[in-house]
Amino acid sequence: MNSNDPTSSLAARILSAAANQLYIDGEWVASSSGEQLESINPATGETIAHVANGNAADVDRAVAAARRALHGPWRDTTPYERQAIILKLADLVDQHFDALCLLDSMDMGAPLSRLRANSRKRALGRLRFYAGMATAIHGNTIGNSAPGKVFTYTMREPIGVVAGIIPWNAPMTSAIWKIGPVLATGCTMVLKPAEQASLSCLMLAELMAQAGVPPGVVNVVTGVGEITGAALAGHPDVNKVAFTGSHAVGQSIVRASAGNLKRVSLELGGKSPDIVFADADLDKAVPGAAMGVFGNTGQVCCAGTRLFVERKIYDEFVQRVAQFGQQLRVGNGQDPDVEIGPLVSKDQLERVLDYIDIGRREGARTISGGERMTEGNLANGYFVRPTVFGDIEDGMRIATEEIFGPVVCAIPFDTIDEVEQRANATAFGLGSGVWTRDINKAQRLSRSLHAGSVWVNCYNLMDPAVPFGGYGLSGYGREGGVEHLDEYLQTKAVWINAT
Repeated sequence: MNSNDPTSSLAARILSAAANQLYIDGEWVASSSGEQLESINPATGETIAHVANGNAADVDRAVAAARRALHGPWRDTTPYERQAIILKLADLVDQHFDALCLLDSMDMGAPLSRLRANSRKRALGRLRFYAGMATAIHGNTIGNSAPGKVFTYTMREPIGVVAGIIPWNAPMTSAIWKIGPVLATGCTMVLKPAEQASLSCLMLAELMAQAGVPPGVVNVVTGVGEITGAALAGHPDVNKVAFTGSHAVGQSIVRASAGNLKRVSLELGGKSPDIVFADADLDKAVPGAAMGVFGNTGQVCCAGTRLFVERKIYDEFVQRVAQFGQQLRVGNGQDPDVEIGPLVSKDQLERVLDYIDIGRREGARTISGGERMTEGNLANGYFVRPTVFGDIEDGMRIATEEIFGPVVCAIPFDTIDEVEQRANATAFGLGSGVWTRDINKAQRLSRSLHAGSVWVNCYNLMDPAVPFGGYGLSGYGREGGVEHLDEYLQTKAVWINAT
């Protein structure tokens, strides 16, 4: 880091001063637990910082601050004032973008090259989209059948205090996906980053203060999910939980929300089908399907991990995907030439390696990869070679359970009827892909696939204006698009008798 660069200086301050500091009511305060969590660089296994291990008492403080802010001056801010704050935050994120990316790369391993190429558009695009939406929230006038001169209209009001609980696979952009609609709608928030990767969220707290976000509007409480996250999910003064993570934790959040019937939106995991027909443009489909699994080291909720390939091209296509994976440069994400980084933690490494062993025991054939990488500078990191399995049966655990690593199950099919049925034979329904030159096949599967997103001749594209979310165990509610703001608003009907 260049110490003369104010953006990197701020990142360095977060690295050095994050220990035992929570952001509550506009101030950096000590955690009442007095405990710390290590932030470990997964590329080296080294501890790079410590963050506070918040507890239920800290959650109480943060929720109380958010409640005060909700009923304070923030309540009377105009849409244009909130828009100006979000745009100022977008400018600051743009100014400090490289430092935010560096923190994410050090914290969870993502290659800087990928973060700089993809995350700027997502981060800034989302903030500026929500800034625009802040001035587009409106109710309706409604005719009614009441006698006399009774006038009716609706108002859209903020739902209240939001608990934003985010994952570790994209800390900065996931945080913005929760912060943006909170600021646009006039809600307030307690943000709980993943314990494996909290640093960029702490830096965002600094930037929000600089942007003019009033004290208490967004609070950041770090800690483990079982304590801090659980306290938020069950808190009686939280009105909504916005959660991104595993389906098992999502189910626990639903149960915890029952006490005061919180609004809940869940963006959970997946076991997404990616379907390649023989008539596809294979030069585009090979890298598209490969990076649909290997991108972000497979730590993507909508990764196309069930790769269905039409039998007549199966051998050629799968071999090309395997070769593509073998050629990817794996290493420390801060190396500008690296394309695939480590898994986020030792626990995640062991989980992925366990699934690889399970696949072999189930009879799957390892076409490429399938082992930890320990040569040279990779020795102390959590690296797994991009892995392609063949000889897959639909009921295998590796074909039905989310692995969250760079592991793809390649499955042949013969007819569109067959692949349609097999693709939908899952409890998940987040993403899906179709590669074909035949518009009729594309249209048919776009209608019939049970998934919140269908990508045709592309994969995992995102845009702030386009809603994203899932079916089944992949959750409910949407992030992105006008539908996203609906998750943070409630409707009030007003009746005025003018006689």
